[in-house]
Amino acid sequence: MSFLTPNDATIYREELNPRLPRRIFDAHVHIFERDAFPAGFAFPPKNCYQRFGGAFSLSQWRDLVAELLPEQQVSLNCFGTPNAQAMREVAPPADNVTVFAMTLLSPADSAEVVQQRLADGRLIGCKPYVNYAAEHTGKKTGDVEVLDMFSDGQLDLINRLGLAVTLHIPRPGRLADPVNQRQMVELCQRCPRATFIFAHIGRAYFLRNVVGQLDRLAECPNAWLDTAMVNHQEVLKYTFDHFPAERILFGSDAPIAFLRGKSVEINHQYAYLMAEDVRIGSAIYDSEHVIEFTTFFYEQLRALLDTAPPQCLDDILFNNANNLFSRLAASLVAG
Repeated sequence: MSFLTPNDATIYREELNPRLPRRIFDAHVHIFERDAFPAGFAFPPKNCYQRFGGAFSLSQWRDLVAELLPEQQVSLNCFGTPNAQAMREVAPPADNVTVFAMTLLSPADSAEVVQQRLADGRLIGCKPYVNYAAEHTGKKTGDVEVLDMFSDGQLDLINRLGLAVTLHIPRPGRLADPVNQRQMVELCQRCPRATFIFAHIGRAYFLRNVVGQLDRLAECPNAWLDTAMVNHQEVLKYTFDHFPAERILFGSDAPIAFLRGKSVEINHQYAYLMAEDVRIGSAIYDSEHVIEFTTFFYEQLRALLDTAPPQCLDDILFNNANNLFSRLAASLVAG
């Protein structure tokens, strides 16, 4: 059974394929199989991952991407899903040619353990997450700070090896939070050999959250952004106008991006309008099925194509990520 609807096929044929480059690099994908969890583990019934059978393998990703982007060659950077029960030592399989991968990271992990994981999996970096830091520090999730997400030994390792870090920043204020603003810059300055990729444009899904907040990061040469799950055209346009395009990466947040819906701004907030009754953040379910939705993936590409500088599209959609991750993989082998 085809994943694409006739409407999807029309969007791809008429809107996307004529404007997309032949090569795409998705810098933000969650890949995890059942062996990444203890025996008997299962996501709750309405968890979004249940739409994909409770796991999301590399082969599942390839099958869906082949339907969504049949004329493109697609590479990816991936990591597991930061569930509390996920086994962080299990990382997606990487070939460091078209598939690059990162390890999940808790501040509880010793630097020696992290270094071994990196070597065993030929991984180019790490993906810390808020819930791991909250568990380690005893703080409430909303009180976790950027620097709580790493130990000193981990930061020394990250800088020494020149790793990439994809960081989902904490705190309810997100990119506009003054503590986050200060500590994101401090992180970049403390680890000048590392590359910090602030996911979801610093979780700036609505315009007020991004305006005026990119200037200090733009001055840090090792601060990068990915666009995962952002389909807000004004947010994207502001980002392209105020941050170096050579440090912006397309990311989707698959498999969540393969659900049907669209994020919208509502009174300086954002919500996910959803065709499916699943749990993802501030979801509003179209229970009457009034709207025919396409995927978040297509909505992200639509918005990016309409806002990115045309001369930078190849870089944002492929070259920036491919060059960065290939260079990191080569340097880890050489080192």
